[in-house]
Amino acid sequence: MFDLTAFQRDLVYTIAGLNESHGLGIKEEMERAYGEEINHGQLYPNLDSLIDEGLVEKGNIDKRTNSYTLTPRGHRAIEARNEWISEKIE
Repeated sequence: MFDLTAFQRDLVYTIAGLNESHGLGIKEEMERAYGEEINHGQLYPNLDSLIDEGLVEKGNIDKRTNSYTLTPRGHRAIEARNEWISEKIE
């Protein structure tokens, strides 16, 4: 996850923390965390980048709503990042 932007890393953690993540839910959670509006032009290209990296998988909830879930690689990336952080703050 070292090659991701901070926003992309936050997206990965946000998706991991949501039971059923869809674009609007992710957007709302990120807005709460950042304390400002996240626009679609920022959100969706970054989600697409995470999909391209193999960290996130996109599915369909219905014809208009996509779901976003972490892949096994995404879970491993979080674990590795958390271990790295733990080592740095010990």
